[in-house]
Amino acid sequence: QIQVVESGGGLVQPGGSLRLSCAASGSIVSINAMGWYRQGPGKERELVARIISGGGTNYADSVKGRFTISRDNAKNTVFLQMNSLKPEDTAVYYCNAILLRTGAFGSSNYWGQGTQVTVSS
Repeated sequence: QIQVVESGGGLVQPGGSLRLSCAASGSIVSINAMGWYRQGPGKERELVARIISGGGTNYADSVKGRFTISRDNAKNTVFLQMNSLKPEDTAVYYCNAILLRTGAFGSSNYWGQGTQVTVSS
């Protein structure tokens, strides 16, 4: 069984910073990619940032220069450092892992339960 667990959300003032963490655990053979998505009020879920197994990253245009994704491969953990936060960053942030688990024929998507980030004065 695979678990994906996020932590680190909360309330922050505009211009502030937050760091999100996400750990994947269970019978993991390999991880293809891990990333962060978000869903704001009345909006569709969108990609925020992703890091692939080779270390490459990609970001949504709206967060480039403000957010940084990084990982700890030994702990199957990914981090999202969010700086210069804006009210429009308010959303539920979901961690996604594309991974191969023991006994599976191919990789699958796994999601965390989400963590709320609210940017407000």
